[in-house]
Amino acid sequence: MAKEKNDAADQPEKDKDRTLSESVLNEKAPEDLSKEDLLSLYSEAKESSERNYDLYLRSQAEIENIRKRNKKEKEDWLKYANETLIKNILPSLDNLEKALEHADNENAIHALREGIELTLKGLKDALSKSGLSEVCALGEPFDPCYHEAVSQIQDDQVKPGTIVEELQRGYVLNDRLIRPAVVVVSKSGSSSPADQDESRARACEKN
Repeated sequence: MAKEKNDAADQPEKDKDRTLSESVLNEKAPEDLSKEDLLSLYSEAKESSERNYDLYLRSQAEIENIRKRNKKEKEDWLKYANETLIKNILPSLDNLEKALEHADNENAIHALREGIELTLKGLKDALSKSGLSEVCALGEPFDPCYHEAVSQIQDDQVKPGTIVEELQRGYVLNDRLIRPAVVVVSKSGSSSPADQDESRARACEKN
């Protein structure tokens, strides 16, 4: 019922939208049009063309404004994307400066050590808030998805393929490995861990 009322209300508007050209062309053939009819058709066509051209210009201006706004927002995002991370790192810089300020007294070594420890902790906390986490390595089974073995040593106290030394810490950013841990892996004389590592590496690549 409501739809019928709306259609009835819209009908006068639709009637208004019926142009003079439609009325004239429905009543007369093009060759029968008078000079006055032709002038009316020309005037109406010109008015419609100017109106459509104005709408076109407005649309183009709006599109250009959207493009410029998106470009500026993208530039601002790229420029200040690391703002939160930098703010979290600033306390670590403060700790280093304080340690250097106290480096001339009799407790210089202690002050420097304390400053370095605070700085390291602050950096780790700041990076952790940004999604960085350490790769577990020492004492863990070798995993080519997260570890990079540079050598193997004989160690009968642990199972073959166990990480016995970590040469460089590995890191994961939001579940994505950004640097594998560089490690030394145990081996036994009766096994061939290199072949096992290669097969596990292929499995890792498939995953």
